[in-house]
Amino acid sequence: MRTRTIAFALAVAAAAPVAAYAQEGTVSGAAGGAVTGAIVGGPVGAAVGGVAGAVVGTAMAPPREVHEYVVKEQRPSIRYEGDVQVGSTLPEDVEIYSVPDTDYSYTVVNDRRYIVSSKRKVVEVVE
Repeated sequence: MRTRTIAFALAVAAAAPVAAYAQEGTVSGAAGGAVTGAIVGGPVGAAVGGVAGAVVGTAMAPPREVHEYVVKEQRPSIRYEGDVQVGSTLPEDVEIYSVPDTDYSYTVVNDRRYIVSSKRKVVEVVE
């Protein structure tokens, strides 16, 4: 039983970075945690993993105000040949715009809006 508990803890710890980049925050975090928990700990592990994943997913999602700001702002879209997805880091030549009173920025690339962390990492695609 102790081995199973340690294995579950390691699996949750390994899944945390994945959940951190989940685009849908709580929902994706809960789903990822539940799957990991089920694999390692069966039904009880699924329940515990789902709760842990939801907490991580919620903690990493940008605030609603950031999302609202990005949606209402009008900036020109730039063309970029690289792959832009959650978790990727944008190069210096991609212009980003700060969101006031937050640590977030955003950009508009290939007609899609992206919320970006302070280290130019894409944290959410705005749909």
